[in-house]
Amino acid sequence: MSHYGSTKEPLIRIVKRDGLKSWIGWLIRAGAILAALLICALFVFTITKLNPLEVYESMTKGAFGTTRRMWITFQDTALLLCVALGLAPAFKMKFWNIGAEGQILVGGISTAACMIYLGDVLPLWLTIIIMVVASSLSGALWGLIPALFKSKWGTNETLFTLMMNYIAIQLTAFFVALWENPVGSNTVGVINLRTRGGWLPEIGSNRMVSPYVLPVLIVLGLTVFMFFYLRNSKQGYEISIVGDSENTARYAGMNVKKIVLRTMLLSGGICGLAGFINVAGVGHTISTNVAGGRGFTAIIVAWLAKFNSFVMIFVSLLLIFLEKGASQIASDYGLNNEASEIMKGIILFFVLGSEFFINYRVIFRKNKKEEEPNA
Repeated sequence: MSHYGSTKEPLIRIVKRDGLKSWIGWLIRAGAILAALLICALFVFTITKLNPLEVYESMTKGAFGTTRRMWITFQDTALLLCVALGLAPAFKMKFWNIGAEGQILVGGISTAACMIYLGDVLPLWLTIIIMVVASSLSGALWGLIPALFKSKWGTNETLFTLMMNYIAIQLTAFFVALWENPVGSNTVGVINLRTRGGWLPEIGSNRMVSPYVLPVLIVLGLTVFMFFYLRNSKQGYEISIVGDSENTARYAGMNVKKIVLRTMLLSGGICGLAGFINVAGVGHTISTNVAGGRGFTAIIVAWLAKFNSFVMIFVSLLLIFLEKGASQIASDYGLNNEASEIMKGIILFFVLGSEFFINYRVIFRKNKKEEEPNA
């Protein structure tokens, strides 16, 4: 008698999940956040001997402790959300737009130019319309350039859009030097501080709230638009098909080049609009720090939310909460920035890691030996 040896299965196999229920996915995410909070609590107690609950309370106060803090948190969430909304169509199409930072900056430059040259000349409503159009067009054209090169010569859009960021930074530095106020300060300062020409109007009489309402409302309106655009419009459907397979899109008679160019115009335009909101509605100045790294953080937001505009609201709020909370505990307990960033990193690691278990399942080899039948 002879036995045919059978090849052993690997100890661990990773298999893509199929048809996981939505509520189970959110349960996994909630479990990941809870686990991250427990690990952070252990970390805090180990290095500081502080009560972790007090630390978490301090984080909450940092983001929502006062009415003004709460609305600043909402405003920062809206700015991050706006950039994520801009990246969503490009990433859904699998066009890796890493150039949101540059698109925000050129949108901010256009807005600042309108405020400086038109803010005290034209009526406010007309100035705002011109700023919206100028910032959106600037961002759209900045996004169109790598799309054109990709469509015509097959260039790598990741490197191209990334390099466009550095060009935008230098362009911003040039205009800062051109518009510096006072001369020799190397800063633009607050534009039209006395007249507020070109500033977004405040809504309401409460000074603790009114400056932040309009930027938040603008982004919420954009969120609703992008949700229906990606889910229910013909253009959104075409974006999905091109993202799944360009060959399938061509077989279905779609003009892939046209779709890529149109989508990058939209993506860059929304990121440029984020520059407008930042300059006209938040900082009222222009500098190389206007984007503030949001162009890269927004990538995490878009991916974690699966390009769902409404889910992006909560992901953006989580990231801003962690940022505000990290700063607060560093201030309250004398923790250096590295310690607070470690906590932020732990939570992000668990949140991002949960996506693996949502999309894949791990199968362990059974110990039971299986033999082939005797020959």
